[in-house]
Amino acid sequence: MLLLLALTIACSGAVFTRDISEALGTGFKPASANPPPGPDRYTFISVQYTAYEWYLATWKDQVPLCSLITDHEGMPLPGEVYRDCGETIYEKWIVQKPCMATNKRTCTGFYISPVRNYPAEKEVPAELEPAAAWVSLEGCEPVLSTSTNICEIAPTLVITGQEPLPGESIIRIEGTYDGASFNCDGTDTCKFEIPSTDEDGAKVEFWAFSSYGDSSLIYSAMVRVQKVDEGDPDQLYWYADVISTQWTGEAVATCSGAWKVFPPIGGAPTWLTTPKLSEELSSDIPYTYLAANLIQQGVVDASSCADGGLAPGGGANQCGLELARPAVTEWQNQFDDLILTTAEQTSVPARLLKNLFARESQFWPGNYQGMDDAGLGQLTEDGADTTLFWNSSFYEQFCPFVLSEETCGNGYIHIQEEERLQLRRALVGSVNATCENCPLRIDLPQANYSVGVFAHTMIANCEQTGQVIENYTGQIAGEVASYENLWKFTLVNYNAGGGCLAEALTYALGSELELTWENVSPFLVGACSGAVDYVNDISQ
Repeated sequence: MLLLLALTIACSGAVFTRDISEALGTGFKPASANPPPGPDRYTFISVQYTAYEWYLATWKDQVPLCSLITDHEGMPLPGEVYRDCGETIYEKWIVQKPCMATNKRTCTGFYISPVRNYPAEKEVPAELEPAAAWVSLEGCEPVLSTSTNICEIAPTLVITGQEPLPGESIIRIEGTYDGASFNCDGTDTCKFEIPSTDEDGAKVEFWAFSSYGDSSLIYSAMVRVQKVDEGDPDQLYWYADVISTQWTGEAVATCSGAWKVFPPIGGAPTWLTTPKLSEELSSDIPYTYLAANLIQQGVVDASSCADGGLAPGGGANQCGLELARPAVTEWQNQFDDLILTTAEQTSVPARLLKNLFARESQFWPGNYQGMDDAGLGQLTEDGADTTLFWNSSFYEQFCPFVLSEETCGNGYIHIQEEERLQLRRALVGSVNATCENCPLRIDLPQANYSVGVFAHTMIANCEQTGQVIENYTGQIAGEVASYENLWKFTLVNYNAGGGCLAEALTYALGSELELTWENVSPFLVGACSGAVDYVNDISQ
């Protein structure tokens, strides 16, 4: 496939345009046959510390047998006794019984006694920051609302090396494009004019060599370019998408990287987009549960209505709803600015978040009718467990607010169950804005904080969904399902749990069906069936 692709390669100050097959000939060096060595950067630095000297002696003779030097307060550790006194003494000392006699000389074995402490200096190994390489596009502008890039000319992929060490520099960029190797020597930048690809895109691997003598890690990217020809030469343009941890442009659609899948060509469907202005998120839906809460808290006077404007089951009756309409509209849009900001920070689509909050709580961020579900997105302890387990970066940020940094450093899966329970309950509590002493019994600053928590919870569900699909298909999620379908499966995971998703996938796969929402949703039955309307409501 690649032998006929035309690329423009800019390196060493020259620009060559030729077929890959020709470029890999005498005029253009391929990447070396050997893999890059990777980072190899260590040095020694001098540090000041307090040295503590001890001696180990026998109880019987009280004669020092060895001297121990430690760099911490407190008794020497077993490993330090082994290091400074040798294996023979260590094996006897580690199993000896305590000396309880009044006359210590009658005891067998050894004791350790402090001698002095003094300032000292030692050299410790330190790892230096490695070289890196980054990928970007030239000739394109991001389309923020659709998580893609539009290009008026054929897009150029730019790979740039980065050398953080003073006095050192990037001397070469190497890699492969769809399996064919390239080598841009004597430069820290390599540029490719990317030909059109199919919908699955092309894989790029790249790395940078440093004058230090090592290289960066091997990085990868998926690149997709689609030419759009509407019949008018003045209307010719390209859509370009890049998925990579090293991407430096506008954030790509969330979860694309985890699933290794591109959004639809030209951008995601509306419900998976983020508008430029918060006003575009505005809605005026007559939510009955929200109206009832506003009536009960005195925001709306519905005393002229039958039953005070309230209907059985926790909602508002028609009269109460009509009186509450202005307040309901104002309330449901008060979070729009924050939803937009959160979407821009996390790349979770803003319209998805707003639809989620509408479906889960109708924007009333307390407990739902006394149930355990809490907040705008109705988080449960099981949902908190998913967030903390599958979103490690969020766990690392949240955990120290609840537990010690030392405990948190062990990772969520390795801490005690009592500590995990404490974290889960703290996370649910952080999104529950119910407040007896607050105006309207709602703590709005806490409700605002919770918007970000729910965005990170959605990212965690993306990760779990991708793993569930990989477990049951043996393939990466993006290889067996589309971007939009994967989001719908993620909403099943969020609403009904991974077990419901796994069961529906199993039946669909057993029937040899393609993994689309239309094919999988009929297998959400029994206790899982509510997820069907849930997903359809949010994705409309």
